Amino acid sequence: MKRKALIVWGGWLGHEPEQVAHIFKKVLEECDFEVEVSNTLDSFLDLEKLKSLHLIIPEWTMGKITREQVTSVMEAVASGVGLAGCHGGMCDSFRESVEWQFMTGGQWVSHPGGDGVEYTVNIKRGSSPIVEGIEDFTVKSEQYYVHIDPAIEVLATTRFPVVNWFHSSNGQVDVPVIWTKRWGHGRVFYCSLGHHADIFEIKPVLEIMKRGFLWAAEGKDIATSKGLSSDVFKCEKKMF
Repeated sequence: MKRKALIVWGGWLGHEPEQVAHIFKKVLEECDFEVEVSNTLDSFLDLEKLKSLHLIIPEWTMGKITREQVTSVMEAVASGVGLAGCHGGMCDSFRESVEWQFMTGGQWVSHPGGDGVEYTVNIKRGSSPIVEGIEDFTVKSEQYYVHIDPAIEVLATTRFPVVNWFHSSNGQVDVPVIWTKRWGHGRVFYCSLGHHADIFEIKPVLEIMKRGFLWAAEGKDIATSKGLSSDVFKCEKKMF
């Protein structure tokens, strides 16, 4: 039986979400996934359907998500379904949703210099098979400054400041570009590259995304084979 993935795109069209969604669809189909592409957040409302997936890919920037929609995704991922995405499509999706930010591991706060900044992505060697054998590389795009969850596992960073601004008085800091984390039994993967669809014409960027998708989706097989239930994480105390 084929693994199933859901890609949900929308929000701010400047990030070319539909084009990116179809690039990711092609990548997954080449890896023998059955892929559904949707342009409505109501696709998140069917919890049982979400739990039947191996992977959810959000490609939605600066939108609003309802409590019911985000709760379904949180519970599906906790059951073992992978969550993976890029740039503003995942970590600038819903600025008012702390639940989403907690699950994904970070939130965009600035891109000093805007588009067209040339910067280096520094691979953290030995951090994960997702980046194994990939060398540091340079891109010309938005350089994302993100606030992050200390629980993330960092796979690559970029150094600020490249463009002088108010943050420069802090000196040099390395900000994560690629990371993974866990949410219940689920695996979460994020890459901050992806301002426009053409970034995926850069070979290491597309390869990292593909490996991240496969890594995240693998969590579902592990959870299923071991009979794991997200009930072990349930708590009646107030969380949000």
